[in-house]
Amino acid sequence: MPTNTLNTTPPTNAAEPPALPEQATAPPPAAAGPVSSRNLPAPAKLGKGWKTYTDPGGSEAGFVGNETWTRSRAPQQAAYEALPVGCGHPLPTSSLPVPKHALQGSYRTAAGKSATVLVLRFADAARASGYYTGYQARMTACGDKGNLQVKQLWSAPDAVASVRSYEEAEAFVEVSTLKGSTVALLAQSTATPGNQAAWARSVVPALQAVIDLP
Repeated sequence: MPTNTLNTTPPTNAAEPPALPEQATAPPPAAAGPVSSRNLPAPAKLGKGWKTYTDPGGSEAGFVGNETWTRSRAPQQAAYEALPVGCGHPLPTSSLPVPKHALQGSYRTAAGKSATVLVLRFADAARASGYYTGYQARMTACGDKGNLQVKQLWSAPDAVASVRSYEEAEAFVEVSTLKGSTVALLAQSTATPGNQAAWARSVVPALQAVIDLP
């Protein structure tokens, strides 16, 4: 009698959706291997009045809450979902490295808007740089037409700030940065994305100070 066996080969391309979705049947751990809350900036470092937020999760969110503000993510799925989807322009099709660990922290801004920081820890700096370069190439190629629109606010050698907006939805200011073997992606929901360039620059040192700590 034939039997069905699960594919146990580790994923090798973060640009492809995972074969199996993240499990949503149990609360995820608050840490992801060596990556923990110490690798996420304190809320005061991100803005006056910011606070950590314990996300309750739920069926629509796709995960079970773990009663804290950080949660481990399935590395390939987290890295894949961070990429732009729904762009009006064709995106690069190159393969992207898969992180070893992924941890997400939830915040609320002083205005009560949602914000998250996703920390992707790779096996080495070369893989982290490979993902970061591919991520930026896709964000740049996305353009300002289609269901998803991406506009760059500014770019530096090790950090980029962009506005990601969806049709008839609130915009997100995103700050991406690279340090050692770690990539961090900060997204803040805001009604005034055009006024956030200075804020985006101000949070880069706070991210780089902690994301690659062992």
